[in-house]
Amino acid sequence: MRRRLSLLALAIGMFLPFLASAPAHAQANRTWVSGVGDDVNPCSRTAPCKTFAGAISKTAAFGEINCLDPGGFGAVTITKSITLNCAGTLGSIVAAGSNAINISAGATDRVVLRNLHLQGLRGVASPGLVGVKINTAQSVSIESCIIEQFSQQGISDARTTGNTTLFIRDSIISYNGSTGIGLGATAANRVSIEGTQSIGNSFGIAAGNNNSAMVTRSVFAGNSTGVETDAGGSVNLDNTSITANTVGVQAGGNIRLSNSDVSFNTTGFTGGAAITYGNNRMLGNTSLGTSPTAAGAAVSNLGEQ
Repeated sequence: MRRRLSLLALAIGMFLPFLASAPAHAQANRTWVSGVGDDVNPCSRTAPCKTFAGAISKTAAFGEINCLDPGGFGAVTITKSITLNCAGTLGSIVAAGSNAINISAGATDRVVLRNLHLQGLRGVASPGLVGVKINTAQSVSIESCIIEQFSQQGISDARTTGNTTLFIRDSIISYNGSTGIGLGATAANRVSIEGTQSIGNSFGIAAGNNNSAMVTRSVFAGNSTGVETDAGGSVNLDNTSITANTVGVQAGGNIRLSNSDVSFNTTGFTGGAAITYGNNRMLGNTSLGTSPTAAGAAVSNLGEQ
């Protein structure tokens, strides 16, 4: 008996180092979702997951989730630095009664959303609420996305920490019940928007206090109000079209325009804080409304620099 116990102890002692050295299941730097995947899979290229929510728990911080083929990949809450990238195929989220993407990441985290189609089904019994709701993250980049038909906002930036950034490039935000691009961060927030269309919303873009946005090569059309700022908010527009809105520009805070068109709106301008650099076109409005203030004196060539 004593000999058998000794042999058992020796076997266990030899096996323990292998147990100690066996790695725990590690998160992957790149994972995959597929319309025919399964969330019990490891989300690898050959065994993809079904949903973003299933893949995100198996993806390391600063990693990337890719779409292998067309599919609707479900609403997701993002809690870390990550990229969702569906370039080359249809990657969709159809939200019913909820937000499509909630971003609740760390204060220093960076989130990238690329080539996604977010659909809120506005008009059905239980439509989606917000396309992208940003609660916490240092930086968010929304690239080549379509965000449409949400009952509330297309993009809602509600961060509170300050020194945050938001980038929107080559995207379409359309037919949402409230604001297309809602900049409601309560501390200093800097926003860059390029090559983007915000159409058919209640507000094309609305910037609250502490939010500063630079908009280039973009379109705000068919909204109740194209561009709006509250007191303490700022929007600079360059090479941008503001057209076919009920109100083109509603300036409660600073709105500065250069090389841009404010045309074919019912009322071009309301409020008193819009500034023009002298190289804008403001024709075809039913009423111009409150004329914007010139940035320089009559002899200044400030608008040409």
